[in-house]
Parts: sequence; C-alpha cells; structure tokens
Amino acid sequence: MNQKVVIIGAGNLATRVALELHNKGVEIVQVYSRTVTSALTLARLLGCNYVTKAEKITPDADIYLISVSDMVMYDLISTVNFNNKLVAHTAGSIPMEELQKISDNYGVFYPLQTFSKFRDVNFSRIPFCIEANNTTNEAILVELASIISKDVRVINSEQRKQLHLAAVFVSNFTNHMYSVANEIIQEKDLPFDILYPLISETASKVKSMTPRAAQTGPALRNDKNIMQDHLSMLGGKPKFKKLYSMLSDSIMEYHKLPK
Repeated sequence: MNQKVVIIGAGNLATRVALELHNKGVEIVQVYSRTVTSALTLARLLGCNYVTKAEKITPDADIYLISVSDMVMYDLISTVNFNNKLVAHTAGSIPMEELQKISDNYGVFYPLQTFSKFRDVNFSRIPFCIEANNTTNEAILVELASIISKDVRVINSEQRKQLHLAAVFVSNFTNHMYSVANEIIQEKDLPFDILYPLISETASKVKSMTPRAAQTGPALRNDKNIMQDHLSMLGGKPKFKKLYSMLSDSIMEYHKLPK
C-alpha cells in the first residue's frame, strides 16, 4: 500500500495504531498533537515530522486518521484543509456523516479494543470496524486495516454506536469492578494477583458458552444469607454496598428469580 498517512492525535489509540501501521510498512508522514511532548514522542518513534497547530497539518497526504476526543475533533476539523482527501475517525460513537463537512471522501477506522500507550497488543486479533461514504473509500480503509488485522468488518454507524455501548459494559465497567475488588481485598492485606485465575476463567468461559449460561454466584442462587452477609461487610462503604445491591438485583431480574 503506497498511501501516505497522517495521524491526528497522539493518545493511547493513536499511538498504538500508528506504531503498528508503521511497523507493517505503512508510510506515516506526519503526526499532529496539541502538546509538543506527545507529538514529538510519537513522531520520533515513527520517524516523521510533527505539528502542534492544526492549520499546519499537511494537505498532501492520502489518508488522515483522526484519533482525538470527540469534543476536540469537532473543534479541530473546522480548521484543517484536508484537500478533499480521505479522512477517517477512529471513534466508536461519532456518526460518519460528521466528516462530510470537511471532505467529499470520509469514513471510519474503528478498532474495537482498549489501548494503553506503552502496552503492546496483538493487532491481528483486533476487530476493525470500517465504514465509508462510497465503495472506493471503503476498499481503501479495508485494505489499510487488513495490513494489521485479520478481523476487518464493514459495519454502519448505528451498529458501531451500539457496539461501543456494549464495549463500555464489557471493558470500562468491568475494569471498574476490578478497582472495587482491589480496594476490598486490600483491607485484609491480600494481593490483587490472587484474583487473576478467576478473572481469566470468567473471561474464557464466554468464548465457549453464552454469558447467560456462564453466570454463577450468590445472586443467581438466590442465596439471601450470603448476599446479606456481603452487604453487612460493605456497611462502611455505602457506594460499594449500593453497587452490590444494584448488580445483584439486576442478575436476579435478568434470570427471572424471585427477590
């Protein structure tokens, strides 16, 4: 693929995607970030130049990948001359049509994964959700995604928005549960790594059975004695107590159990 790519953003997602594309031979010609440190750090890793002012983004690239926060994106795109080149954002919840204001060629390049800037991930297994305003642009983005992933899917904005909502539950909310669990066991000087096998098995089970069938625990058993004991233990943490009750009630309602 001989397309020249500009990366707009230097956060977690932008960094990992840019580095993976670069490592697979894609030419990254420029990085934009509002902060010098972020832009310079990523540009050095990619061996390209960087800019910190939107109006200095080059109009001579072939593909522009926008990977900034939603609010920043709306402010940013109104100040850049994209020269009618292919512009794609990497967001889960922004409609593709938001980009039609800035170019006749636009789309979405959305990897369904959580990223940390300096943590490697196996890109070949990450689903890339592609959308574009015409078949030519769709083919270009599919080809670009296929360089780094074996799982490339064409989905529309409504599907992607629903997928992003589901992702918040399985990733962001789940990670918050880890934080709660960590705080609970630290009170008794227990290390978080004692929970690693349980976390791994819970995630692994849903690959071979439905989440509904994989559900276990006192709420599913309607074990009121255990649940009441747990609530008593959380007496000094009213927010955790409320969360425990809410989730237990949700499990019982979902499985149509009497309260």
